[in-house]
Amino acid sequence: MTVASARHILVDSEAQCLDLKTQIEQGEDFAELAKAHSNCPSGQDGGALGEFGPGMMVPEFDKVVFSAPINQVQGPVQTQFGYHLLEVTSRSE
Repeated sequence: MTVASARHILVDSEAQCLDLKTQIEQGEDFAELAKAHSNCPSGQDGGALGEFGPGMMVPEFDKVVFSAPINQVQGPVQTQFGYHLLEVTSRSE
């Protein structure tokens, strides 16, 4: 089974998500932005979600986490929870 680990930042609006993505691309620290802005409890851990397999997260997450390049910020990804920036930190087959 494929296992991945990822981190994310969850916010209420696509506009805020895009703004944070721009800040990261300009060199801001993903983990610090997660602590400051994420609506998910994982924000306190820098957005880290730990390891998980397919089907353990919402489908929108799975699609990105199991296909996107490692260490490249993806998003905004919309789910029923809001808008996410997602970064796959590792993936193993």
